[in-house]
Amino acid sequence: MNYILKNQQTERLTLRLLQESDFDAWLPLFEVQKQVAKFLGMDPKLGAKKLCEQWFEKCFDRYENNLGGMNVLINTKTDELIGQSGLLVQTVEDIQRLEVAYSVLPEFWGQGYATEAAQKCKTYAFENNFSDSLISIVHVENKASEIVALKNGMELEKKIDCYYDMPVNIFRIDK
Repeated sequence: MNYILKNQQTERLTLRLLQESDFDAWLPLFEVQKQVAKFLGMDPKLGAKKLCEQWFEKCFDRYENNLGGMNVLINTKTDELIGQSGLLVQTVEDIQRLEVAYSVLPEFWGQGYATEAAQKCKTYAFENNFSDSLISIVHVENKASEIVALKNGMELEKKIDCYYDMPVNIFRIDK
């Protein structure tokens, strides 16, 4: 699988592939705040279980079709699943680009895990010469993810009013 961070670690995180058995641990992402679904370009009117099923289908589809994918973030001290992050092949305005993506379970927000994972993804992509530039696609209302992109050294490249039916900011960093 291209772009997957296999057997990688950061100071506090171990990264591995998503597994079916992670479903119940990931479900709270969609149970706690409806805005999460909106920020991820998903239908917030769907129930948490359906949203989680769609998320897993998309993740496994990416793995199978070499479109990058999300890695599960495991706390190295507690073995808890705390989030997901990875490199995703995206098409933005008819151009294929590589995105640094991240999502963290609500109970772990504000602890720097998304930034730590995003920085690992950036370093891994550039060290392996996957691309000369990387982006993060952030819903315009998602200020927390915008902060992560900025902490990852990215700058605002542009705003797109309708990317999969939602307004987003594209943040970019060059190698």
